[in-house]
Amino acid sequence: MAPAAAVCVMDASGHVGASLTERLLQKGYTVHAARQRHGEARLGGICCDKTKLKVFDLDPFDYQSILDALKGCSGLFYSFEPPQDQPDCDEYIAEVEVRAAHNVLEACARTETIDKIVFTSSAAAVFWRNDRKSTALDLDLDERHWSDVNFCRSFKLWHALSKTLAEKTAWALAMDRSLNMVSMNVGLLMAPDLSITNPYMKGAAEMYEDGVLVTVDTDFLVDAHICVFEDVSSYGRYLCFNNIINRAEDALELARKLTPSAPSYPQGQDQDMSIPQQRISNKKLNKLMVEFKSKSQEC
Repeated sequence: MAPAAAVCVMDASGHVGASLTERLLQKGYTVHAARQRHGEARLGGICCDKTKLKVFDLDPFDYQSILDALKGCSGLFYSFEPPQDQPDCDEYIAEVEVRAAHNVLEACARTETIDKIVFTSSAAAVFWRNDRKSTALDLDLDERHWSDVNFCRSFKLWHALSKTLAEKTAWALAMDRSLNMVSMNVGLLMAPDLSITNPYMKGAAEMYEDGVLVTVDTDFLVDAHICVFEDVSSYGRYLCFNNIINRAEDALELARKLTPSAPSYPQGQDQDMSIPQQRISNKKLNKLMVEFKSKSQEC
């Protein structure tokens, strides 16, 4: 896809959207940045030529505002940011996120210029299952697996529930409307504002023990999103992470980032040094990115 093409980033209010907007502008794209009204500050901090940046006010429940932002765009990078008046992740947010995904995919179906959608989901939509500890399960959890929505409800894993239901809604509409969509199931984003209140962290101890506590850096996430958009061979779901937390020292380092004001504890001699086996795979994305880089260098 030509870098000069116009693409829409929705929601550009959050860290993912703002980072994607900046990188796409640097690559020469015209960017329609659709933001909720609390997102002015992030876009204002973009450090690059903004002559190709067009900003749109977004309400995910105002269908026309979605259509206005998509008009003339060949692609959409979509990620959900909770409304400012609903900062807590609960079952209500799951309903909100599903409705937003439905509206956005329907709007894409009505926008003739849209060729491809990159839908940002979560790795938490993959690994929360009743059988996740079963030895009968494939060694690696990957893009073929889905979190169990009943399991998520039972243990109040609202982030996982929201992402699973929203992604399934998006896939159902994409298939029904013949839309070209790929989804990115991202690990815990190591953003500057990361804190212990991040809803992804619910069940962190179990994720660590199960070998599925994965994180992703902003630069890798942005590169991966643009890769799956520009590579015509990309398809389906992609687990997106570039680090796994499965050593005690890694877990301690993450804890320090999540709670920087908490006292630090020295590693003791009797510390559990067992390393949980990694049981989640990002081979599909890594293979695509390596091949895409190789093809780009040949051009």
